[in-house]
Amino acid sequence: MNSPVKLLSVGALTLDTILRVDTLPTRQGKFIASDGVQIASGMASSAACAARRLGADVSLWASAGDDSVGDQLVAGIEAEGVDCSFVRRVSGARSALSAILVDTHGERIIVPFYDKLAQADPEALPTQDLTAFDAVLVDVRWPGAATVALAAARAIGRPAILDADTAPRDVLERLFPLASHVVASEPAAFILCGEEQGPQRACEALAGRIDAFVAVTGGAAGSWWFDRSAGSVRHVAAPRIKAVDTLAAGDVFHGAFAVGLAEAMPIERTLRFASAAAALKCLRFGGRLGAPDRAETLAMMAAHWPAD
Repeated sequence: MNSPVKLLSVGALTLDTILRVDTLPTRQGKFIASDGVQIASGMASSAACAARRLGADVSLWASAGDDSVGDQLVAGIEAEGVDCSFVRRVSGARSALSAILVDTHGERIIVPFYDKLAQADPEALPTQDLTAFDAVLVDVRWPGAATVALAAARAIGRPAILDADTAPRDVLERLFPLASHVVASEPAAFILCGEEQGPQRACEALAGRIDAFVAVTGGAAGSWWFDRSAGSVRHVAAPRIKAVDTLAAGDVFHGAFAVGLAEAMPIERTLRFASAAAALKCLRFGGRLGAPDRAETLAMMAAHWPAD
């Protein structure tokens, strides 16, 4: 790789308050956390930070209020080396917040808040020229911006990658056909296909609905992708680890996937690269703060796929 690839990441920017507890609450009451951290995060922002650690040059297009929380968010993402000059600041809007509990098994409860004013549809792209970017990655949290960015990327032949996660069905239906590459979580795939399908059949069903690369991620179970040359679904196993914190693992996966795709890695190697990065993140508490660097990720790949 002669020079870093350039990525545009589009979507969520939130202030996450992450608290570690022994078990996730099932009743009302007060619960004492054993650890805690407050960071700038969100799907697209976490993916941007992960991609930056993996060696890409990354710009973030997100929307925040003109409040002090917005100042904190921009400063936090810029500290990771991500360009935030495209972050929109909306007068009178409140920046997004998220309260998150993580248990000792790494599972979590996430309660986000997005101000509708801050999430209003953008009038246009933040730049007239996307040819400077090697790939565009969007999430489902700012659908108006995602729609514009995916369409613009595809129009100039750049990879237009959709991080499809839990969202209203109409949002998923709107964004799916616009992407050149869809990497969906199991919940998103099941919203569209029905949970009874299972991830492998859901992957095949989704691939039959759109003319794009399709993969479905299943956490520790690995990921499934539709190989159009063979006409069948293939599976990539995830590295076996003992998870400490699964928060932002999907975001790290998508950030790494975008890097691999932009670098023209073969698709199976790209998925292994993403799986290795996500697995390493799960070994560390703190959401996106656990995202690995490139050397760690390549070492994990070498350990789990020696012939890769």
